[in-house]
Amino acid sequence: MSVLRTLLQDIPVPQMVRIRQKFDGSKLENPVQVLKEELAKPGSVDRILPGQRVAVAVGSRGVANLAELTRATIEAIQAAGGEPFIVPSMGSHGGATAEGQKDVLHHLGVTEEAMGAPILSSMEVVQIDQLPNGLPVYVDKYAYEADAIVVINRVKPHTAFRGRIESGMLKMIAIGLGKQKGAEACHQLGFKYMAENVPAMARIMIDKLPIVFGVALVENAYDETCIVEVLPAEKMEEREVHLLEVAKARLPKILFDQIDVLVIDYIGKNISGDGMDPNVTGRYPTPYAHGGPDVSKMVVLDLTPETKGNANGVGTADFTTQRLVDKTNLAATYANGLTSTVCAPTKIATTLENDYYAIKAAVKTCNILDYTKCRLVRIQDTLHLGEIEISVNLLEEAQQHPDIEVISEPYELPFNEQGNLR
Repeated sequence: MSVLRTLLQDIPVPQMVRIRQKFDGSKLENPVQVLKEELAKPGSVDRILPGQRVAVAVGSRGVANLAELTRATIEAIQAAGGEPFIVPSMGSHGGATAEGQKDVLHHLGVTEEAMGAPILSSMEVVQIDQLPNGLPVYVDKYAYEADAIVVINRVKPHTAFRGRIESGMLKMIAIGLGKQKGAEACHQLGFKYMAENVPAMARIMIDKLPIVFGVALVENAYDETCIVEVLPAEKMEEREVHLLEVAKARLPKILFDQIDVLVIDYIGKNISGDGMDPNVTGRYPTPYAHGGPDVSKMVVLDLTPETKGNANGVGTADFTTQRLVDKTNLAATYANGLTSTVCAPTKIATTLENDYYAIKAAVKTCNILDYTKCRLVRIQDTLHLGEIEISVNLLEEAQQHPDIEVISEPYELPFNEQGNLR
């Protein structure tokens, strides 16, 4: 590392200030109560008959109030005389194992004890049809054997493609309930065709399976629930198109269009399927999605504990740290690329010994003439953008922005003796 230290020794790290970004913070004060009111409307639990075994598909990470909303759904099914059980619905996540997927649910607060219903986790699937292009359509074995199916998911923009339908109810059906084999099939022809294949698979599954309704959730920029709707199966697709537009308008963002260096403290599967949300960073794993800031160089410093070594997304960055690499579970990381067919995010970025040198490397390579003028932004992760740090070179722009409040004086980044940020 001595050669690298020599190359980077004269590269400055800019002074920073802390700012508060303001977004539309409207939210539901009691999402569970709203859900209960939605479930009482015609076209939801009134369609469940006494004695029916009801598969409740759950599994998306980073969803606010997920455990409480799942519990309320299960209680409503039980009150209607149904016998609910939970099916982990997350494609290939959790290491693509039955136990791993059950463990993911536990980390989301969805346990058998807390939910009052069993969790039936299996990677076994049943093929129920195929698309005209030849792609098979799979469904979880336990869900296939159920008398009724209910899905719960957040509606939001996808990280790798654009379309009328992106990430939400239909994706939960096609890929979540499809388990690893369903996810693999849906991704097989690449993200270029995902906007067609996800809804096409979901339509077949809605037609051939006893999918009764879905609980659709939309969140504001602060990861708080702002919409809860119960959608009957036959209205799911039409309504999801509208909810996706609402979700896109509510997406948190970095309020600067051009950034020389973006520093991200943590990436992980609990933050985004891509480790960090490309809709926030502007760095996408495929050419089929767009939006976000123009970032010259990006640094990721560490993994969240919840990701359990899955470093998917690190390859989207330019630089990382030895600390992150040492925590990486390559098998779990590579499983994402092997399932999605997008392998660039699972590569290891150029690795420096600590945060200090990783940030210096990004400044050195960000293609500006004067390193002291570096426009640097530091965020905790792509879920938490209310308060972030910016270099003093962005201060004037920040002071002129109506949705930014400067909340500190300039300061040096606090590196410890190991060269890592405190």
